[in-house]
Amino acid sequence: MEGRELPFIRQMFDSIAPRYDLLNRLLSLRQDVAWRNAMVSAMAPLGGGTVLDVACGTGDVTAAIWRRMGPAVRVVGIDFSIGMLQRAKTKVGPIPDGAVSLVAGNALALPFGQSRFQAVTIAFGIRNIQDKPAALRAFYGCLKPGGRLLVLELANPPRGGWADLYLTYFRKILPRIGRLFSKHAFAYTYLPDSVARFPAADDFMALMAEAGFERIACRRLTLGVANLFVGIKPG
Repeated sequence: MEGRELPFIRQMFDSIAPRYDLLNRLLSLRQDVAWRNAMVSAMAPLGGGTVLDVACGTGDVTAAIWRRMGPAVRVVGIDFSIGMLQRAKTKVGPIPDGAVSLVAGNALALPFGQSRFQAVTIAFGIRNIQDKPAALRAFYGCLKPGGRLLVLELANPPRGGWADLYLTYFRKILPRIGRLFSKHAFAYTYLPDSVARFPAADDFMALMAEAGFERIACRRLTLGVANLFVGIKPG
C-alpha cells in the first residue's frame, strides 16, 4: 500500500472495529457468514502445518479455519488494524494456546519466510490494497509448493432485474445504515466505492496468473454479490 493510503484505511478500521461484526451481519443479512464458511470449505484438507489469514480483521476466518481443520493445524492471522486485532484476540481466546497467533503487520511486508504456509486466505481485504499484483506475489512467495490461495471479495453483480435493486441498496441505503450504527462519517461510503474499483473477475484471475498461480477458478456467491477466487502454487 502507498504510505498515503495506509494511515487512512488503518484509522478507518480502528474506528469501526467495535461494531464491525454487528454491521457485517446486519448489512449482508448474515450472508457474510455463509461466504466465509464457503471459503474455509474450499480449502483443501490439511493434515497439519500452518495457514495464514491475511487482513484477518476480527478473526472470523482465523477461528473458522482452526475449528474446521482441527488441532493439527496452526493458524496465523495478520492485520494492520490494532483495533481489529483486539477484537480478534477476544474471539480466538477459547482456542488452545499456540493454535492461533495474531500478528500486527502489512500484507505487502509479510514478516514470514518463504514457502512457509499450506494455505493463504484473505476475506474482504484485497480491495483495500492498491498494489494488488505485489500482494499476490507476496502471498505466492510465502506459500509452500502445492499450497492454495483463497480470496473472498465483494463484487457488483451483472446489471438487470434484482441486481439493480441490490445495487441501489448497496450504494444508497447501506452507507446510511452503516454511518448511523458505526458513527463513522465515510467508512460505509468507502465500501461500495472500493468494490466498484475492484477488477472484474477475469481481470483479477489474470493478475493471479501473472503472480504464478495455476488452476485458478472463481465461484460466484449469492448470485454474484461476492466472488471466491482460488489458485494453486505449482509444485
